[in-house]
Amino acid sequence: MTSSTKLTQSLIDVAMGRTHAELVIRNGKWVSVQSGEIIANTDIAIINGRIAFVGRDASHTIGKKTKVIDANGKYLVPGLLDGHMHVESGMVTVTEFVRAVAVRGTTGMFIDPHEIANVFGLKGVKLMVDEAQKQPIHVWVQMPSCVPSAPGLETPGSSIGPKEVAIAMKWKGIIGLGEMMNFPGVFMGDTKMLDEMSATHAAGKVIGGHYASPDLGIPFHGYVAGGAEDDHEGTRMDDAIARVRQGMKAMLRYGSAWFDVAAQVKAITEKKLDSRRFILCTDDSHAGTLTSEGHMDRVLRHAISEGLNPMTAIQMMTINTAEHFGMSKEMGMIAPGRYADILLVNDLMNFGADLVIAKGQVIAENGEWQIKLPSVKYPSWVTNSVKVKRKLTSQDFVLRSRASDGSEIEANVIGVIENQAPTRHLKMKVKVEDGEVKADINRDIAKIALVERHRKTGKVVVGLVSGFGFLRRCAIASTVAHDSHHMIVVGNDEESMAVAANELARCGGGQVVVVDGNVIALVEMPIAGLMSNERADVVAEKANNVLEGFKMCGSELNNPNMQLSLLALVVIPELRISDKGLVDVTKFDFIPVLED
Repeated sequence: MTSSTKLTQSLIDVAMGRTHAELVIRNGKWVSVQSGEIIANTDIAIINGRIAFVGRDASHTIGKKTKVIDANGKYLVPGLLDGHMHVESGMVTVTEFVRAVAVRGTTGMFIDPHEIANVFGLKGVKLMVDEAQKQPIHVWVQMPSCVPSAPGLETPGSSIGPKEVAIAMKWKGIIGLGEMMNFPGVFMGDTKMLDEMSATHAAGKVIGGHYASPDLGIPFHGYVAGGAEDDHEGTRMDDAIARVRQGMKAMLRYGSAWFDVAAQVKAITEKKLDSRRFILCTDDSHAGTLTSEGHMDRVLRHAISEGLNPMTAIQMMTINTAEHFGMSKEMGMIAPGRYADILLVNDLMNFGADLVIAKGQVIAENGEWQIKLPSVKYPSWVTNSVKVKRKLTSQDFVLRSRASDGSEIEANVIGVIENQAPTRHLKMKVKVEDGEVKADINRDIAKIALVERHRKTGKVVVGLVSGFGFLRRCAIASTVAHDSHHMIVVGNDEESMAVAANELARCGGGQVVVVDGNVIALVEMPIAGLMSNERADVVAEKANNVLEGFKMCGSELNNPNMQLSLLALVVIPELRISDKGLVDVTKFDFIPVLED
């Protein structure tokens, strides 16, 4: 008898009352996402981490050793699933991310370790896969696709191609291909991109999408024809409608800084599209958001506030997600044979998990962990990734001009858009003084610099950015800089910029705020320069200090560190900076910072 047969036999025996369940939940309101009903007076019997029986009376499954939980009329909700996210954006490890979110009801995550892949390549992905397998909840890994995200426009720490994708597709724990960010490569027929998707298709796994252009014309149709099966980059109702009509799943994201649910959910609430083609996800969540506001429970509350009824919103982060990844036989609903991932919830409108059961065991109650999480040790190569050639000085952050002193020239400036991933391509007049262009506090023009940190080239690219609203001498630096994760520094004082960069080089990566030349906030992230090895609550406190540092500098943006982290993302329009220069993403070409 195989292990699968033994499991099935145990489920049948419990359902029939021939043997007893390990755990029984009694007297709950069953949120049946598969039928769209809420069914009162429901019992659930569990054996070997799976659901054996769901019905009116499970008394026939209860024995002397059976643990019984009285739900007292609370809702029995399937564990929440995040269909697309990056653990690294939480600034913590997989284990610490789980620590922060599982107590709130997240029992499954589909993660794309795209960030660590850009630093360490395939071995970085394997590191995440191995840690994911140790968790008390389900953590599935999507193999990163575009490393680098835009070949020729940036230099990552490592690279991934069709060969690596084919290798990873055979690993336990790999669920599909991560977001196909190089959308021009797809619709232009780039062989590397097509081969990666073909390897995924051949493995029978899901191809993640990422079409970041507002153009829903021929290029969009070419991209869809390439095989991407979902997309989280929509920001408008028309984006969601177009994706669903073309057979994709529209993933509506609500992370720390990307608020894309409100506009797109109208495709369901107003245009009456079938909600089963929609999925809710976070994409990127800051550690502070996770510990103070929540994870998928936060998304659920927000979705309901935007007009979705609770059943629809819950379906969009349970059964819809599971079906999309071909996992509905395992999770996504409360039904026999599925993992016993169950939440006891008092109020669906103001959602909060009182009790969390994952893989058949009670893991959290009233926000407190009931089990121990795994201990993970990291090799030295993981914590030694920030490599700069020399100590930086203020001269490294000077933006020089060939124009005559006192003249005004046109500059191409990155314009930050609050709560959205895209930027604006601003054209602004700037003044040349002593052969250089300086930051201008009065016009909200700051310096932005990218410091190469993978190969010790010593290269520093300097540009201009608007939108942070800095009002005093300051600088903020981060080694979280999608996608290649070089060091990125913004500020209006070259001396402070040098202090910030040198501090991150010293501590092995992270985020730092410098005001008047002094470090006032720091969160250390020595793991690939992307993640801390401290607990999520500790990281959240330090990260919140960084956010307070932004405010001290004068910035009033919501989660400006998330905005900062995307300013080097050369696959989202309109203007970005890379280690090779300033990139016009609408043309996928380099342009000068100064038109001099």
